[in-house]
Formats: sequence, C-alpha cells, structure tokens
Amino acid sequence: MANIEIYTDGGCSGNPGPGGWAFVLMSGNEVIERSGGEANTTNNRMELTAVIEALSEAERRAPGASVELKTDSQYVKNGITAWIKSWEKNGWLTSDKKPVKNRELWEALDAVNSRVNPVLAWVKGHAGVEHNERCDDLVQVEIAKFR
Repeated sequence: MANIEIYTDGGCSGNPGPGGWAFVLMSGNEVIERSGGEANTTNNRMELTAVIEALSEAERRAPGASVELKTDSQYVKNGITAWIKSWEKNGWLTSDKKPVKNRELWEALDAVNSRVNPVLAWVKGHAGVEHNERCDDLVQVEIAKFR
C-alpha cells in the first residue's frame, strides 16, 4: 500500500468574502489536485474544508494507507491535535465559554481524522514550499471565480 502525502490550503479575499480551498495529494507516482470555493465564507472555513476534502479523498483512494498531511494553518493543526477534545468535553464551548465557531466542520474533520489517522505537520505558508504554493495558486483561482 502506497504512503500518501498531502498539502492543503484555504483562503479568502476579505474575511468573510469569496474563498477557496485546495489540496495536492501524492501517492506513488500519482499526483491529484482538487479545489473548490464559496462565494461568501471565511478563511478558517476554507482551511478546514481543504483538510476534510483531502482526508476524505485519501480514505476513498487507499483505506488504511499511511497519510502525512501538511497544512499552513495553525488553527487547523492545533484545533484537531489539541483543542477539539476539550471542546467536546465542554459541550462545544471554548475555554471562555463561547460556542466553537465552525462546529459542523470540526465534527466532520474529527470523524474523517479518526478514520484516516494522519500525521499532521505545519508548514510555513508563502515560504516557497512547492506543493503548499501550488495549493495557494489553486485557492486564488477559486477565489477569482467569485469576483
């Protein structure tokens, strides 16, 4: 079974505003790029959507494969690796007792994350990381569709 490496990105023009998400998935010699967008969304929603879509694709293509996912979003990385268990335990409230934003996306991410069990890593955005830059390019194309 091939290992899978994934890069993700999401962004908006304005926040909220037109947004896009993208991922680049590599498995063996295969490279898959996917992207999408929304007319009125937020940066965080697009970052979450990118990871959900990427992990869902990995699960469809190679159930049980080893997956390494790289994101430039500290929000996503910290949310899924550290914050989410506290949110669930606290009835989906933040530490300052406010409802967690984007709960439905966090729940979707938690579900696919628990099935795929990826290794998550943070990469610096806009720093010349080839596949992260490609994701950003795809995001910008999606955003432009709504201008």
